[in-house]
Parts: sequence; C-alpha cells; structure tokens
Amino acid sequence: MFTPELRTKAEQLCNRYPERRSALLPLLHLVQYQNGWITRDSINECAELVGMTAAEVEAVATFYTMYKHDGPMGDHLVSVCTNFACAVRGGKAVYQALQDHLQVGHEGTTDDGKITLEHAECLGNCEGAPVVTVDYMNYERLTPDQAVDLVDNLRDGVVPPPTRGMIPPGVRAISHRLAGIGPIDEDAPGQKLGLDTAKDGGVVRPEAGPDSTGLNMIDLGSAPEKEAEHA
Repeated sequence: MFTPELRTKAEQLCNRYPERRSALLPLLHLVQYQNGWITRDSINECAELVGMTAAEVEAVATFYTMYKHDGPMGDHLVSVCTNFACAVRGGKAVYQALQDHLQVGHEGTTDDGKITLEHAECLGNCEGAPVVTVDYMNYERLTPDQAVDLVDNLRDGVVPPPTRGMIPPGVRAISHRLAGIGPIDEDAPGQKLGLDTAKDGGVVRPEAGPDSTGLNMIDLGSAPEKEAEHA
C-alpha cells in the first residue's frame, strides 16, 4: 500500500490524464520506488486507482520486464545485454562472469542487498556492445573483468561514471523519475532535469564514448581491411 505521501502523488499522476488508466505504467514505477518490486497489494491498489481489474493490472505489470515480481531489488539493478550484437562481442561471457562472481542468477539479488543482476534481450545500444547498464545507465564495451570491477565498486558504495548520462543514483531513485514526478533530490549531482554537463553530474565528452578511460574498444579492423580479407 502507498504511504499517505505517495498516495497523494499517485492521485496527482492519475489526474494528469483524460483516462485514469493511462497512469498505470507511472504508478507501477512509483510502486517500485516505494517497495522495490510489484506486490499483490500494490496491484490491487493500482487497480482501484485507475478503475481497472486486478487481473488487467497484473497483465500489464507482467508484460514489461522493468517491473519485478520475485522480491525487492537491490540498491542497484545491473543488466547485461545477451542479445545478438552483444553476444557476439562477449556479452554472454560478461553475464556468466557476473553470475559466478555474485553467486546469483537472473533477477537474483546478492545477500548484502546491493546488486540485482539480470540479462536483457536488448539494451538498444549495439554500437557499444557488449553493454552493461546500472540503473539503466550505459557502461559500454566492458570485458568480464571490467564488469566484475564495476559491481565490486557498486557494492563498496563507489559508483563509477557511466559511458554517458548521469551517475546512477540507485534503482529506486530511477523508479521515482520513471514515474514522471522528477528526481527525489533536485539538488543532488546530475539530478536536475535537462542538465547533463560535468558540473551537474553528467558524463560528457571526452569522457564518454569508445575512448573513455576504462572502456575496452574491441578492434574489429577497418572497413577496407575487412573488404580485403573477403576479396
């Protein structure tokens, strides 16, 4: 059940739309901000808020993989793309290394509650393959060893800058933003909407991109060389 403060925010979300059911996806993100996952009680409350049946809400909540149902997520959600582009550039090896190191499987959470790990079908950034995201922020072209270093830093409370975007603030804080109600703390680095400069916490060039420190650019050779190979 929503706290009184979040119940007020939930009502405000519903009132944004001509049809209250249009607020369902933001409401589910708000649930994950509060609980870390989608509970049965929250499904019932969302159904009541938007005028849908619990079965209809559950059908939506189980369709989208961003909504979790097996228990609260850890402080950070680490996603590894294992789809084709990332797989051929080492994504499956990255995921296996993280599974072995963290001793968890898909959507499993470490015993210390710091990391939830998942494999993803596509993270929409094939040029950066293999891609790992932390709270949906991209870390591109990682080797298995670099991915392990990344999660070790996260567990120690040190969040390295991503390839681009803001410093990942934690998956619950991201859920608050995805609900459409802005950052929890607008004055925190990288949280103000529409700002992505270095002083605002954003990662900007030359730190971003394939030449970024710590990223491993896989050399596939130049196009002419490839053409010569097949001549």
